[in-house]
Amino acid sequence: MIIGRYAKGSEIFYGEQISPSQWRRLQGAPFEHLVRTEHIDAHDQVRLLCPLERPRIFGVGFNYAAHAKETGQALPTRAATFMKPDSAAIGPDEAIIYPLEGQRVDFECELAVIIGRGGRRIAREDVDQHIFGFTCANDVSERPIQFDEMAAGCLLIGKGFDTFCPLGPVIATGLNHRQLAIATRLNGEVKQSSNTADLVFDVAHLVSYISQAITLRPGDVIITGTPEGIGPMRPGDVVEVEIEGIGVLRNPVVAESR
Repeated sequence: MIIGRYAKGSEIFYGEQISPSQWRRLQGAPFEHLVRTEHIDAHDQVRLLCPLERPRIFGVGFNYAAHAKETGQALPTRAATFMKPDSAAIGPDEAIIYPLEGQRVDFECELAVIIGRGGRRIAREDVDQHIFGFTCANDVSERPIQFDEMAAGCLLIGKGFDTFCPLGPVIATGLNHRQLAIATRLNGEVKQSSNTADLVFDVAHLVSYISQAITLRPGDVIITGTPEGIGPMRPGDVVEVEIEGIGVLRNPVVAESR
């Protein structure tokens, strides 16, 4: 299924895409209980939003071998996890704000896992039962701040500015997360191109690992790491993240006003 969160007028709904031109409205949030209604909305009368409202976002660093190599990092023996604040989450076509402090702000295409059934100490073999679906993510990063933080043994501001985690455009269910093509285009030029088969720690490992310490909730997001080819964006650029079976997450980059 393809699930979207969208605005129609002043109201916000979740819907199931039943054709390229139509959405079947759902009752409430779909993560734990998917309840279909008889109300149909036309695609050209709605505006897609961030698929989740104020999500908890768990991130993973250096999780593609080639990306670890290009950054000079050894392959991790334990998943390098961090969190991004919910204010970082924006939706398709919303602007990534290039902050006043920005010196080098990079794009990072990532597969995002959406938790549907919560739990703690989830066994690896049970992970698929806890996943609702997947969406595209862009783990935007301000590098000089990030590297200073990492040298001090922490990581927050460099990845946590408002708008630094675009998500969308939709949630796709039932995908084979073990082998999905993933790419980034900057102003139409391909900058990253890889496959989730190259993850160091796969989706099952990450969900199980995080849940050993933290009770996962429906609607939580785990962004699973970026492949090689990261690079800077500037105000005026347009960045697109595309993942097989999900679609294209497009965001312009806009300078923060003083």
